[in-house]
Amino acid sequence: MEIRPILSTLSRHKTAASLIVLEIALACAIVCNALFLVGSRLEQINEVSGLAEDELVRVQLTSIGGDDDADALTRTDLASLRSIPGVRAATVLNQVPFVNSSWNSGLQLEKEQDRDTLNATVYMAADQFVDTLGLRIVSGRDFEPGEYMDYSVIERTDAFATHIPVALVTRQLAETLFPGEDAVGKTFYSWGDSPTRIIGVIEHLVRPSMQGGPTAREYSMVFPVRTHYNVGGNYVLRTQPERRDEVLKAAVAALRANANNRIILDKNTKTVQQLRSEFYRQPRSMVWLLGAVIVALLIVTALGIVGLASFWVQQRTKQIGIRRALGATRGQILGYFQTENFLLTTSGIVLGMLLAYALNQLLMSKYELPRLPIWYLPIGAVLLWALGQLAVFWPARRAAAVPPVVATRSA
Repeated sequence: MEIRPILSTLSRHKTAASLIVLEIALACAIVCNALFLVGSRLEQINEVSGLAEDELVRVQLTSIGGDDDADALTRTDLASLRSIPGVRAATVLNQVPFVNSSWNSGLQLEKEQDRDTLNATVYMAADQFVDTLGLRIVSGRDFEPGEYMDYSVIERTDAFATHIPVALVTRQLAETLFPGEDAVGKTFYSWGDSPTRIIGVIEHLVRPSMQGGPTAREYSMVFPVRTHYNVGGNYVLRTQPERRDEVLKAAVAALRANANNRIILDKNTKTVQQLRSEFYRQPRSMVWLLGAVIVALLIVTALGIVGLASFWVQQRTKQIGIRRALGATRGQILGYFQTENFLLTTSGIVLGMLLAYALNQLLMSKYELPRLPIWYLPIGAVLLWALGQLAVFWPARRAAAVPPVVATRSA
């Protein structure tokens, strides 16, 4: 196919050609960034939490009266919860994943650091923490009975001046602190002036909230601190998936029977899968919204290509008839319009890639989004090339069907 006649024709229709190139460029820029946002949201929604999510239920409560001995009542609660038929394990937590608040603390590798190395969430673990949540320790060990301490003791002093001798950390946190090294046995500083030694590494354990962004979702550390029910008010129970509703009702009844000065927060008392579903409701809505924007934009772009190609076919009907009379085949006419569209689409995509990069820089500066991976650009390019060829096919096919006799008609 000769390119020169096509370029000559396009040069005589600069305005129309420029408009379709600009439309394709804008579509390319928006589609590439929208696909990136959709991909990042889907990755977020499908992230691995490290929990046995389909086996967990959470009961949250709050006190409405004085607590003579919150530690004793918590022990009574846990004994009652663990005795419920179908309960495999139960624990009390200061926080749970998939909520919009969290306990966080700065972490340093050296005692005299001016600035924190990073910020991590703090889970305070009572007995059966690892077993209840279904966590997997990939290196080191779990806490031993003699390593636990009571939060009520810490409350009477200064929590952040209290020495925490040992801790568990997630693999992501360990690899960030000690890249390429075994973190077990290493130390860091967080609460107090004395070092905390890492005794075990957990494969996955997400932070409760989105604090820190996607790259810090598993900056989690676990301290062997037994909290009482009034610290966060979270009891988590592990059972068989099919018995979750049954166990949840029994747990609420048991807690109400143990004390009458507490309120069960019904809206927060549910399965962990429900917590996760509600936590990611907004990202899921954004995925659907961006998906609709992408589809609508592609449809508008396709209609623009179809409209321009149809207009040009109508304008060139006599010329097409002359070419057919001179021996041009239907395939050659079809190829002419598809090549013309390919050149316009390519010009638009090249401009669109530059716009996509500029748009991503704007989003990075305004909304702290990560950099657009380069491989999203060829995805957008291929998508628009395919769309362009598909959109021009029907007008080009109609042009190829113009009979040679048209050339003999008067203008």
